[in-house]
Amino acid sequence: MSAQTSPLADAYPHRHLLGIEGLQPHEILALLDRADAAVEVSRQVEKKKSVLRGRTQINLFFEASTRTQSSFEIAGKRLGADVMNMSVSSSSVKKGETLVDTAATLNAMHPDIIVVRHHAAGAVQLLARKVGCSVINAGDGAHEHPTQALLDALTIRRHKGKIARLTVAICGDILHSRVARSNIILLNALGARVKVVAPSTLLPAGIAQMGVEVFHDMRAGLADADIVMMLRLQRERMAGAFIPSVREYFRYYGLDADKLAAAKPDALVMHPGPMNRGVEIDPEIADGPQSLIREQVEMGVAVRMAVLEALAAHLPTRGDA
Repeated sequence: MSAQTSPLADAYPHRHLLGIEGLQPHEILALLDRADAAVEVSRQVEKKKSVLRGRTQINLFFEASTRTQSSFEIAGKRLGADVMNMSVSSSSVKKGETLVDTAATLNAMHPDIIVVRHHAAGAVQLLARKVGCSVINAGDGAHEHPTQALLDALTIRRHKGKIARLTVAICGDILHSRVARSNIILLNALGARVKVVAPSTLLPAGIAQMGVEVFHDMRAGLADADIVMMLRLQRERMAGAFIPSVREYFRYYGLDADKLAAAKPDALVMHPGPMNRGVEIDPEIADGPQSLIREQVEMGVAVRMAVLEALAAHLPTRGDA
């Protein structure tokens, strides 16, 4: 089947996935529908498909990420790809090579898909302009993390049956979070009501212009929430004093049973991981009956399979020059 006749190529007409921004709602829904099918594949005894057989997928991670990198690796292998992991610690970048030089080197290896995580916002977009293959953004600075937003949406939809008209409260370190940014864009695109809850020091300038309601009090922000999405306190990105102390942060912004009671009785709790237990979330809530945190990990593999399949639909077929 050629790329021109593939239904998935029509449903997702892009060569790359660089962010949620710019995607149409029907394109997001097409990826979620495909991911639903991938969940069933992952739950079978025989998990192998041949969609990417003979294709080369390079996971290029300039930031360490056990969870995301292993998820992309499993997804690629389940689709039959030859997967190679490259970490910055073993690459020439450590020796002074520029990102553009890295792109030229990768091009010479003729990969079909590159998955990139980089500490600088915009780096993935730059690399995508310099290589001849498809590129997936696995997180760039505080800009976007599109597959995390897609897996969060898939998790929500499988439990609530919809995204539209749900109230989602995103709480914590919004300032340093690419997860928050991608989720806000996606949830707004699919018709959810989005609240953000954080101290003023952990909110980016102009956040209200992204179509969210801003709260500085957890109980007020969680009122009537269907979904409570907690974020990791990214202390490694903080050069100054953004919070008085971890203990005080948990007191006012950590999710415990008392604060969660402000949300709807059937509210569900999410966290992109890794968690700081006792900092942004009480261990009893993280492991409790309302938590979807473990399921998010499973949905991550399914979403990445769906994205890889979508991009594969645009790769040259074996008969192409």
